[in-house]
Amino acid sequence: MSKRNSQEAKRAARERLRIEREKQAKKERTRRQLLVALSVVAVLGVVAGIGIFVAKLNSQDSSGDDMAVTTAGAKAEKTIDVYEDLRCPACASFEQAVGEQLQKGADDGKYKLRIHLGAIIDGNMGGSGSQNAARALGAAKAVSTKAFVDYKEKLYSAKWHPDEREDKFADNNYLLKVSDTVPELKDNKAFEKAVKGKKYTKWAKDMIASFNGAEVQSTPTIKIDGEQVQPQDVPAKLKEMGVDLKSGKDEKK
Repeated sequence: MSKRNSQEAKRAARERLRIEREKQAKKERTRRQLLVALSVVAVLGVVAGIGIFVAKLNSQDSSGDDMAVTTAGAKAEKTIDVYEDLRCPACASFEQAVGEQLQKGADDGKYKLRIHLGAIIDGNMGGSGSQNAARALGAAKAVSTKAFVDYKEKLYSAKWHPDEREDKFADNNYLLKVSDTVPELKDNKAFEKAVKGKKYTKWAKDMIASFNGAEVQSTPTIKIDGEQVQPQDVPAKLKEMGVDLKSGKDEKK
């Protein structure tokens, strides 16, 4: 082979090698692009999944996970959430001061009123009155929402609300004595059987678990459209919403 032919052969070999390297480089670029594309798809899938999960969390309305009892105003745009413990003396004072007007505003459609029941005092002081009274209220709710509202009002009343240290609400006979002051519950055999038979124990436990999930640190806790409001500021907020605190009727404008 001549020197010239040898050089041409080498050039041809180098050219073939260059072409092969370009093919390999192209394949590698394609592989990397595919991997990047798959990674993006995977990330978008995770983000979409998180978005759906968050949306579900944001759309939950108390029960299942949120066990609040809506006492009135279900179609109202604004929402008031009240977190209470039935043994709580501060809750009793709050209810005695503004409970009637709070309920009246909801009845008039000013806002949706949702009641959440916890058992902080049972945990802190011992006993079972908070849960037991919540269970009895669950039985009242099964009769009607009005029975629930009226019974809750009586349980918090100055006449019937006991010292938190006495735990009277752990006594079913005491709870039934209070319920006798509520027309729908007086001599209601089904309600009496439910209270004595502890039928709504799971309902109460679920309610308390929901309350605990809200991470409320003290009672009463009041939230208006998700924003916490101090109990002493509630009357002013209700007035802003058009509730007459003296009569419980709408203000005339």
